[in-house]
Amino acid sequence: MIVNVVECLAQAERAKGLAVIIDVFRSSTVACYAFDKGVGAYYAVDSLDRAKELASDKSGLVIGEKRGVPVEAFDLKNSPTLLKDVDLTGETLIHSTNAGTKGMALCNADQVLTGSFVNAQATVEYIRQQDPELVTLVAMGAGGTMRAQEDMMCAMYIKNALEEYPNSFDTLKSFLAGVDSAEMFFDDARTDAPENDFEMCMDLDLFDFVIKAESVSEGVVQLNMISVAIGETA
Repeated sequence: MIVNVVECLAQAERAKGLAVIIDVFRSSTVACYAFDKGVGAYYAVDSLDRAKELASDKSGLVIGEKRGVPVEAFDLKNSPTLLKDVDLTGETLIHSTNAGTKGMALCNADQVLTGSFVNAQATVEYIRQQDPELVTLVAMGAGGTMRAQEDMMCAMYIKNALEEYPNSFDTLKSFLAGVDSAEMFFDDARTDAPENDFEMCMDLDLFDFVIKAESVSEGVVQLNMISVAIGETA
């Protein structure tokens, strides 16, 4: 098994083999919490306009964030904390963000998963069970164009686990609390990014499932949850 780490939207589009689209802060993480709350149909899209169109067609809710767009443009915010008290049972969600959902929609790899710390071990186990020749871990980065430390470190964490190199999550978490992309969680003006979001994004191995993206149409993928038997590698 060859495991490559690449970055940003351009590389997401070129990813081969089994690809993992990693957007820790926050789309990949939010998707896990949404599935845990019993969401029904779940779509990721490459633009807010497409999200609104699909939401109208599917009677769904638009969740996400977009640089330069008021948070009020979304039915639900791209925040695990702000989802805690929302009943999502059976709801249809359409997710649109600056980087993560765009990467999911662009990627044409053989299999496409989302990835984050909250389901890192499940992702590792699923990959081991699939045993692909090539794995491409895509650290989506800020806006899909610049490196984000949390995405790169999550990619390296998964790569190390696959290749049986040691990881030090406590050290990693302490470092990530101080990176530029985490500042929003500690900014009182960012009501859409509560401080607790950082802890929820860094809750290692909380979930025992992966999320697989299946192409529906141009710019649209459907997300599906797949339970993973931890420790039962074929």
